[in-house]
Amino acid sequence: MKRALAFGLVSAQFVLLAALAILPHGYLWPVSAAVLAAVIALGALGALLAVLGVAGLGPALTASPIPREHAPLVTTGIYGLVRSPIYTGLMTGGLGLALFGRSVWHIAAWLALVLLLAGKARWEERMLLAEHPDYAGYGARVGRFLPRVGRLRRSA
Repeated sequence: MKRALAFGLVSAQFVLLAALAILPHGYLWPVSAAVLAAVIALGALGALLAVLGVAGLGPALTASPIPREHAPLVTTGIYGLVRSPIYTGLMTGGLGLALFGRSVWHIAAWLALVLLLAGKARWEERMLLAEHPDYAGYGARVGRFLPRVGRLRRSA
């Protein structure tokens, strides 16, 4: 059941990213140099965050939100700034695609992606808390998607 849910979440994530790339363009705002610059900057930043996140995980890397057994807890590099840099990168790049798409459908797909990744991150963190005793302290220090934002509360 857990693996089926993981597969479903990963599949939905890729469907939403594909939708952001292929939905017909709208006309909610004009294409300007500022919009194009924002699209390029968000796309580049999103790609950089995702690549740094993938590279930083090393042997702990898995496509599934289910952590690998006996994999080390990574808390250095980009993971010293945010706990979920790959998800942050996907959200950031997705925002660039939504700005470029300029339609209500793009905005809806991006919001769905953000909600899906937020839920996926929370589920993944519950498993990481069970697997790594040090995760609670790490989560209390480091933000989920942005530095210092979304830190875990320490239990009393």
